[in-house]
Amino acid sequence: MEQTHFDVLIVGAGLSGIGAAVHLQTNCPSKSYAILEARDCIGGTWDLFRYPGIRSDSDMYTLGYSFRPWTEPKAIADGPSILTYICETAQAYGVDRHIRFGHRVQKVRWSTEQARWTVEVVDGATGLTRKLTCGFLLTCTGYYAYDKGYTPEFQGRERFGGTVVHPQNWPADIDHAGKRVVVIGSGATAVTLVPALAKRAAHVTMLQRSPTYIATMPERDRIGGWLRGRMPSAPAYAITRWKNALLAMGFYAFTRRYPQRARKLLISQVKKQVGPGVDIDTHFTPTYDPWDQRLCLVPDGDLFDTLREGRASVVTDQIETFTETGLRLKSGQELAADIIVTATGLRLQFLGGVALEVDGRRLEPSTLMTYKGMMCSDVPNFALVVGYTNASWTLRGDLTCEHVCKLLNYMDARGFAVCVPRRDPSVKEEPLLGLTAGYVQRSIAAFPRQGDRAPWNVHQNYALDRLSLRLASIDDGSLIFSKR
Repeated sequence: MEQTHFDVLIVGAGLSGIGAAVHLQTNCPSKSYAILEARDCIGGTWDLFRYPGIRSDSDMYTLGYSFRPWTEPKAIADGPSILTYICETAQAYGVDRHIRFGHRVQKVRWSTEQARWTVEVVDGATGLTRKLTCGFLLTCTGYYAYDKGYTPEFQGRERFGGTVVHPQNWPADIDHAGKRVVVIGSGATAVTLVPALAKRAAHVTMLQRSPTYIATMPERDRIGGWLRGRMPSAPAYAITRWKNALLAMGFYAFTRRYPQRARKLLISQVKKQVGPGVDIDTHFTPTYDPWDQRLCLVPDGDLFDTLREGRASVVTDQIETFTETGLRLKSGQELAADIIVTATGLRLQFLGGVALEVDGRRLEPSTLMTYKGMMCSDVPNFALVVGYTNASWTLRGDLTCEHVCKLLNYMDARGFAVCVPRRDPSVKEEPLLGLTAGYVQRSIAAFPRQGDRAPWNVHQNYALDRLSLRLASIDDGSLIFSKR
């Protein structure tokens, strides 16, 4: 008979879910667990997104797992290489045998009387609803909605005679060779798409409403490569991981303390790379301070090479309407296009839209407060993995999973069955994500809040989090423990 109750259920078999499973079986080897994955494959984002040129916007020494070195030569890796790394990790540690594919979680219900979660899933093969139970629920769904991305309502879109595509749903049969392509957007996806599409397109235009800060990073980490050639892979990886994490933290701190100096530095670097043919003030000088929104990363300046060579161009304007042959802008300019790519962002969604109930009461995420950035007030035996906004996702993910394992072992040693964070009424609310980007501002009000002080706030600092999570006591007065 198929097992239906587990000590721990992990939701999601992407980068975070596979990492969580390895941490769990390494640090809590007696715990039974399963991974519930809505799709039919491992990889999450790195399998779902298939647009040309998809790559990491963090180096793989920090986006990779702490327990498994990244050994490929490219530090800024393409999507297929990252997917291979995730799948190979799952196989190497045997966690792939614990995945239940086609299990889309619809609702989770906690019972204090039973001290367990009931997880309702829809079986993708049959369409039937099934129920599984667990003592602890660990969600690794990220905070994006993966069914479709965000596209504004564009006037006249139905008149356009060409192809309109969103990167999140990139069709396998689209052919852009020799075509005129307009990419709407200026974020990480857009700056990735433009140089990739320009390799075969007749011309690519990046159409943006406003500029974004863009930083160049070497595709290969020379120090990491040098270390790998002189010592075993594990210490070489650990040293490079810390080096890159500290550099990222240092640069972030610099931009927040000296925004004008950081602004000048970033723009001057763009000016050197793009050459005199591009209006820097118009196209690459944002109105906001660095890290008010996430910086865009381009490996080896590939975007700037493409612009300098004339294979792509940037237009800063707003769309008035789609036409039969392209776009008319508010300035009156017309852009002819065969393909229009709406790289206009993603949609945020808490827990992938899963309904959350505690003792028969439906909880609205916006009424909750995050505890240590990984649990939620008044939600028992529950944790979620959310990465950094100013650094690699996995740096934070590894710390979260380590701490969850530490919590589970603490409870076992003392005979506790339940732990729940109880909110201090004196803690003031703040937004969970401190970014001004449109995709954040459109949805963040529906997310849990963070607090104005520990342990209810999110540091966005790897070194500080690592120190506090590893040294802090589990029983800090905010977690309430009880036996069955």
